[in-house]
Amino acid sequence: TIIKNKTLKNKKRKPRKRKMRYNTKGLILREQNIGERDKLVTVLTEDMGIVKAFVRGAKSIKSKKHSTTGQFCYSQLSFYSGKDSYIIDEAQSIEMFFELRSDIEKLALAQYFAELACELSPQDEQATDYLRLILNALYMLAHDKKPAQQLKAIVELRLMSLSGYAPSLVACERCGEFETPTMYFDVEHGLLYCENCVSGNALFPLPLRIVTAMRHIVFSSLEKLFSFKMTDSELSELSYITEIYTRVKSDRNFKTLEFYNSMRTL
Repeated sequence: TIIKNKTLKNKKRKPRKRKMRYNTKGLILREQNIGERDKLVTVLTEDMGIVKAFVRGAKSIKSKKHSTTGQFCYSQLSFYSGKDSYIIDEAQSIEMFFELRSDIEKLALAQYFAELACELSPQDEQATDYLRLILNALYMLAHDKKPAQQLKAIVELRLMSLSGYAPSLVACERCGEFETPTMYFDVEHGLLYCENCVSGNALFPLPLRIVTAMRHIVFSSLEKLFSFKMTDSELSELSYITEIYTRVKSDRNFKTLEFYNSMRTL
């Protein structure tokens, strides 16, 4: 029997996709357990904005990545793009913010900052200003550098401004008056009115000191952002109006904010 050799057609092999590697600094905002060994983290990076990445073996206490990819850890990260996701394979801590974990109220506020940053920070683009804002706020919160209510108001209003929701605070929307003893704030539209132009009942009356603080938060440089002082009652009022503005313009409720507010009432 003669067996004829079959001519095999050469199949064209698809070129393997090269793994793209990235090195950047990032703050871990959220971590989620995946299976028994791995976790998925949400990271605010300076070069790529919000990144979600898997960390293999990170749930093991023996893993070097166990602590360096934990929530609120600011680390130097090395990761690559897998088939459908990013994978972190190296992480070296820069700042751990251990002090936040020793105070439940501080921890609750820090988690609110993290949720806000997850919601408002960009993806696939530079986010240096977002990252510097949150890092500075966490540092000052952890080390009692500024009152919690002041930090909360700054993070809320500055994040809203960075993400394109800055209120119009330069002057009265109708007549251009820069200041009157009381100004009136339209939360829904982010507009300001003076005493002579106010109309309607849906506007919030704000003492000039509160308006001045809001202007400072929106327009000042990061280096001067935290450098203002107010009384406790003024800070409470400032924090109240920035919280309402954040809720209205983002059109959502934040569970971490609800938890933080419940801790403050205990």
